[in-house]
Amino acid sequence: QVQLVESGGGLVQPGGSLRLSCAASGFTFSSYPMYWYRQAPEKEREQVARILSAGGRNYADSVKGRFTISRDNAKNMVYLEMNSLKPEDTAVYYCNAWIELKNYWGQGTQVTVSS
Repeated sequence: QVQLVESGGGLVQPGGSLRLSCAASGFTFSSYPMYWYRQAPEKEREQVARILSAGGRNYADSVKGRFTISRDNAKNMVYLEMNSLKPEDTAVYYCNAWIELKNYWGQGTQVTVSS
C-alpha cells in the first residue's frame, strides 16, 4: 500500500534552515509528481512545492528563492530544503502524491520558526 513518511521538522530560529525528507513506498515512485504542502494553525492547507517525475519544479510565491524541492528516484525519497526561514513558515508540512486517482498524505512534520 502507498505510504508517505515525513521527517526532519523541528524548531529553528528565523533565518535558519531545515531539510525535510519524505520516504515513499508502495508505488512506482519515479513515475509520479510529488508535492509538499503545509498547514498553519487556523489556515487552509497550501501547496508549497511540486516536482515532476522528470524533475521540473514549481513553488508557491511565498517560498520562491528560499525553498528547494528535490527527489532521489533510486531511494524513493523527496526532499524540501528550506532556507532563510521566517516565522510565517511555521506549519505542519505534508508530503503528498496522487496515485491512480487517489490522494495520499503523510502524517506531517511540524516546523516551528521562532526566536
